[in-house]
Amino acid sequence: MDPAQSAVPPTIREALRTLSSSEDGGRILSALGSLKRYLSGAESPAPPGEQEEFARRHFSDVLRCLVDRLSPGWLELLPDGQLEDLWASFFLEGPADQAFLVLMESIEGAAGPSFRLTKTAQLLARFLRAGRMAAVMEGQCRQQAGPAFPPLQDALLCKAVGLPDHLGNRLRRENLEAFLPQNYFPLLGEEIVRVLQALVDSLRGGWDCSVSFLSQVLGKACVHGRQKEILGVLVPRLTALTRANCLWQRVCWRLVECVPDRAMEALLTGLVEAASGPEVLSRLLGNLVMKSKKAQFVMTRKILFLQYRYSTPMLQSLLGYLAMDSQRRPLLIQVLKELLETWGSSSAIRHASLPQQHYVSKAVLICLAHLGEAELRDSREDLLASLMAGVKSRLDSSLPAVRRLGMTVAEVASARIHPEGPPLRFQYEEDELSRELLALAAPPPAADSPSEASPAVAPVAAETPDRGSANHGVPQAQPEATGSDLDSDDELVPYDMSGDRELKSGKAPAYVRDCVEALTSSEDWERWEAALRALEGLINRSPAAAREVSVELAKVLLHLEEKTSVVGFEGLRQRALVAVVVTDPAPVAEYLTSQFYALNFSLRQRMDILDVLTLAAQELSRPGRLPKAPHCGSPSPASQPSSTQAPAWRAVVEERIRSKTRRFTQGSARRGPDASPSEFNLAAGYFFFPLIRHFDRPLVTFDLLGEDQLVLGRLVHTLGVLMYLAVNTTVAVAMGKALLEFVWTLRFHGDAYVRRGLLSAVSSVLLSVPAERLLADLPDELLEARPWLADVAEQDPDEDCRVLAVKALLLLEKLKGTLLPLSSP
Repeated sequence: MDPAQSAVPPTIREALRTLSSSEDGGRILSALGSLKRYLSGAESPAPPGEQEEFARRHFSDVLRCLVDRLSPGWLELLPDGQLEDLWASFFLEGPADQAFLVLMESIEGAAGPSFRLTKTAQLLARFLRAGRMAAVMEGQCRQQAGPAFPPLQDALLCKAVGLPDHLGNRLRRENLEAFLPQNYFPLLGEEIVRVLQALVDSLRGGWDCSVSFLSQVLGKACVHGRQKEILGVLVPRLTALTRANCLWQRVCWRLVECVPDRAMEALLTGLVEAASGPEVLSRLLGNLVMKSKKAQFVMTRKILFLQYRYSTPMLQSLLGYLAMDSQRRPLLIQVLKELLETWGSSSAIRHASLPQQHYVSKAVLICLAHLGEAELRDSREDLLASLMAGVKSRLDSSLPAVRRLGMTVAEVASARIHPEGPPLRFQYEEDELSRELLALAAPPPAADSPSEASPAVAPVAAETPDRGSANHGVPQAQPEATGSDLDSDDELVPYDMSGDRELKSGKAPAYVRDCVEALTSSEDWERWEAALRALEGLINRSPAAAREVSVELAKVLLHLEEKTSVVGFEGLRQRALVAVVVTDPAPVAEYLTSQFYALNFSLRQRMDILDVLTLAAQELSRPGRLPKAPHCGSPSPASQPSSTQAPAWRAVVEERIRSKTRRFTQGSARRGPDASPSEFNLAAGYFFFPLIRHFDRPLVTFDLLGEDQLVLGRLVHTLGVLMYLAVNTTVAVAMGKALLEFVWTLRFHGDAYVRRGLLSAVSSVLLSVPAERLLADLPDELLEARPWLADVAEQDPDEDCRVLAVKALLLLEKLKGTLLPLSSP
C-alpha cells in the first residue's frame, strides 16, 4: 500500500472520534476541516490517491456520523449557522451516490417525526435542486468501463425511482413539494437529458461510457406508471436534439435498446403516445423492432390486437413508423394481413366489442394508406378473401353500427387492394365514425422534409379521392365568356313555387269500407293514395265501423305494397295498422301474431308486425287515452257563450277560497288525470303468448334460431316492451314466468343485439311483476338469473350488454329488501 494512502485511516478515525464525542465547536470545526480536504474542490486538497481512498472506503461512515450528531444543540455550537453549512457541504460536494443513499437511509430509518428527519428531508430537496441526481446517474454510466458493483446499482435504481413513494410513506402530511410524483419525475427526466449531454460530449472526446443505467432508470419509471411525467419532458428535448445530429440519434437508439424486456412494453407505449409523429418516433427508436423480439411483439401485436385504448394519432404514429424504413415495411405488410384476418373472423366479430372493432378497422385503413399498389399485389388474393369474409359477417349482424362499419371499410379497402376491379358501393348514412374512416384512408401527403407536426386525423368533412372532387381542390381556368353566355337567362330570379299544392281529381273516401275497397280493387291511383291517407282518421272517428272489418282491414294493410311514389308510405301504412289494432285489440292481435310465424312472409313484414304490436300496446296502456263522454249532451250553440264564461267566475271563487284557507301542508295545485283501467289489461295475452309460443320451430323460409337473428333480436325487444307495459295486469305473473324461461333458453346467444333484448326483458320482469309474486311464483328463476347477470356484467364483450346487466342487478338489489322479509318465517 502506498504511504500516502496509509495515512488516511488514522486521520479519519481521529476526526470521527472528535465528531462523535466532542462538544467543543472549535475542535468540531477543525475535524470537519481535516475531512473537507479529501473532497474535490477544497482549498488545500489532499493528493488524488488519498481522495480516491477516502471516497471509496470512508466517506459513507463520515456521512452517517454527521447524521447521527444532527441536533439543534449541536448545530448551535458555532454561530451564524456555520456548522450547518459545513455539515451540508459534505452531502452536496462529495460523491453523489453515497450521499444520496445515506440521506435515504436516514429518512427511512427515522422512528417518527423529529428534527433530524425534517433537516435530512430538506437537505435531500436541496440535493435534488442542485442537480446532484444527474451526478448520481452519470457516475454509474462512467463506471461501466470498470468493474461494476451490482448491489450498489440496484440500491441506487430502487431509491432513485421509488423516491416519491419512500418519502411519502415516511413524511406523510409533512411531505415536501419536490418529492411529489408530478414534480419529481419531470425533474428526473431533465436530469437524464443532462447526463445524456455529458455522455455525448464524452463520446466526442473519445471516452468510453454506457447508457445502461439510464435505460434501467427510464424503464423502471415507466413500469411504475410514470410514462406521462418523465417522457413528457424527455421526448420533446430528445426530439429537438436528434433533429440533425446522428450521434444523438445513435445515443437515443442505444438508450431504448438497453431497456430491460420487462419494461419494454411500458416504455414503448409511452413513447408512441408522447411522440408527435412517425418521423419523431423513427428518430428515437431507429430499427428497434428489427433488433428486439420483445419490441416487435409490442409494436406489431400487443398494441394493435390485444388492446384498443389508444387514440387515432397514436395508431398513425405507430404504423407510420413501420412504413418509414425499407427494412420495416415488410412488417407493415404482415401486420395488414393479420389485421384483415382478425377483421374478417366471424368469431372476432361476435366476441369483440364495438370499440375494438372500430380500432382494428382504423388500423387496417391506415396500413392501406401507407402501402402502394405494387406492395399489395403479391398478397391481393389473401387480403380480398379476408375482406369479403368480414363484409359478409358484418352485413349479417343485427347492429346497425357493425353493418355500417363493414360497408365503409369494404368500400375503401376494396378500392385500394384491387383498383382494377369494379368498385363496391353501399347505401348507408354517414356518421362521424364513417367520415373519420374515410379520412384515414387518404394517403399521407408527401413532403420534402419530415414534419414534426402530429399526423392528426384529417377533417371529418374530407372524402376519399373516389368520393371527392375530380379536381382535387386545384382551381381550374374558367373559359372566357361568349356572346351566347351573356345573352342567357341564368340571372333571372326563379318563381317561388314552394307553397303550391298539386291538384288532385280524386276524392277521399268517407267510410272505412270504401277505403278497403279502394285499396284492394281500385285502379285509380289517386283514389288509392287518398284512401291510404284518410284511413287512420276514419278508423279513429268511426271505431264501430272499423271493428266490423278490422281483421280484413289488417290483412289488407299487412300485404299492401307501394304502387305509386307516395311520400311517407311506410308511416301511413303503419299508423293505419296501429289504429286498427287499438280499435279492436283481441282479434287483430290474434291475427297478426298468427301471421308472424306463417309461411310466405318476408322478414320485413314480420318486423312490421312486431313494430305495430309494440306501438299499439303503448297506445292501449297509456292512461287517459280516450276522453270521457260528458254527462249531458253536447253543448248547443246557444249554451256555448255561458260555457266560455264559466271558467272566469270559477277561477275568481277558487282564488278567494285559496286566499282565505289556511293549510298545514302544501300539495300540488294541479289535478291529475282521472284514474281509468288500462285497456291493455284484457288484450295483453293476445299480444304476448302467441309470439313466444313457436320461436324454436324452424320454417322453410324462416329460422329464428338460425340465420334470422335480426328478427329474433327484434322479437326479444318486443316481448320485453310488452312485459313492461303489462304492469299491474292480471296476466303479468304468467307473462313474467314465460319470458324468464325464454330468456334462460337464449342467454348465451352469440349476437349482441339479441343479448341486449334478453337483458332488457329481465329488467322488464323485475319492474312489472309485484315483488311478493316474484318470490312466491318465480324464486328459482331469480336465483338462476343472478349469477348469469353478474357474469355478463363482468365478461360480456358488448358494452351495452354490460350496462344492462348492471341495471338488472341493481333492480334485484332494490327488491332484496322487500323479498327477504317475505321469505322469513
